[in-house]
Amino acid sequence: MPANPLGPELVAFLDDLSRNNDRDWFKAHQARYEADVREPVRAFVRAMEPVIAEHAPFLVADDRKVGGSMMRPQRDTRFSKDKTPYKTNVGIQLRHVAGRDVHAPGLYLHIHPSEVFVGLGMYRPSSPDLAAIRARIDATPDAFRELVTDPSLTAVWRIGQMDALKRSPRGYAADHPMAEWLRQRSHILLCDLPTEALFTDDLPERLAGMLDAGRGYCSFLCDAIGQDW
Repeated sequence: MPANPLGPELVAFLDDLSRNNDRDWFKAHQARYEADVREPVRAFVRAMEPVIAEHAPFLVADDRKVGGSMMRPQRDTRFSKDKTPYKTNVGIQLRHVAGRDVHAPGLYLHIHPSEVFVGLGMYRPSSPDLAAIRARIDATPDAFRELVTDPSLTAVWRIGQMDALKRSPRGYAADHPMAEWLRQRSHILLCDLPTEALFTDDLPERLAGMLDAGRGYCSFLCDAIGQDW
């Protein structure tokens, strides 16, 4: 399995950026960004190609500079009070081959100087996909409950409880036995990592094991929306 190309210089750049988040600083340090952040991340994406080929063959490792697995560094400030121009984290999503954006099934690695985590599943799926997932949970509650309580999953992952509705969605009773899950607008597994784990040679292998542990969960989601995992 390829060695991990990520190094502490990546986190050091993000830490400096958080204290100098303006276009002039970024432009002056563009070469450092390329050398310490973008190129190592692109190499990491390439290192993940054999991992997903074996453990999650419907995911795509795309090392393009723009539009690939590495998310753009610029923030969308149009509707935000925070007008700082750059993200102070790196986001890497190995996205399902059928997906067009971050809402597709995939594996996500979040790198921030004070927070590193891995996500697996679907973040805010489209309305039709979310409706399909809810319908599948409603139709097969025992199978879903067995998946999310499986020791092989819970030994690695925690269930991301985020973006939940305050009430059961339309068409489902307030006292539905699966109400907790039906209220979710995202279906994500999460795993926190120490920052030091980013720089270990076995990071791709570690992510391979995490993909294996979450296979049943992702298969359930993908089957609900008519895709393979």
